[in-house]
Amino acid sequence: MEKLNFEKTYTLENYRVLLRPLAMSDMDYLLPFALKEPDLWTYSLKSAGSREQMQAYFEAAMQMKQAGTAYPFIVYDKMTGEYAGSTRFYDYSAEHNVADIGYTWYGKRFWGTLLNKNCKFLLLQFAFEQLGLDRVGFRADNNNARSIAAMKSLGCKVEGLLRSHFKSQHGRRDSIMLSILKEEWNSGLRDQLAERIAADKLV
Repeated sequence: MEKLNFEKTYTLENYRVLLRPLAMSDMDYLLPFALKEPDLWTYSLKSAGSREQMQAYFEAAMQMKQAGTAYPFIVYDKMTGEYAGSTRFYDYSAEHNVADIGYTWYGKRFWGTLLNKNCKFLLLQFAFEQLGLDRVGFRADNNNARSIAAMKSLGCKVEGLLRSHFKSQHGRRDSIMLSILKEEWNSGLRDQLAERIAADKLV
């Protein structure tokens, strides 16, 4: 097992999706989403729905990586040959052996596919089997039904609600907290997710 090394290049890949470290030069790939689909960030704490906001999004991601608290990826859909969005590990703690997965978004044409499950499978596999983490957390705006359903479909367990947790674009938000534990991953959840993405491969 290893600790997350923020200076190392991690590339996670299967037949459907490739995740590689996000770089400032990737803004050219993701900017069209900001300009054409600004409502993707309705439930985000801050919008990335313009050129200036997407620039700030990239700069903040790089700062978090430099600080050793987050490792952002760009998501490439190998089936369509297109960049689909972004995701990251964040709130990483080597001391407590935990991290969260979040800041995840995809263009709308990738919704309703198994892209997200493939992406999350690779991240969870890396977290539990390479980094040896004990817990991976997830959180979302409690009004974001689509995101919550997606997390539950991965096998995440709801832990509770943090009321008035953060300032958001629309005032203050309640955050729903979810997680997957290492023993849950090892006792069947990994195999369940693997079967579901394998079925996608046969379509």
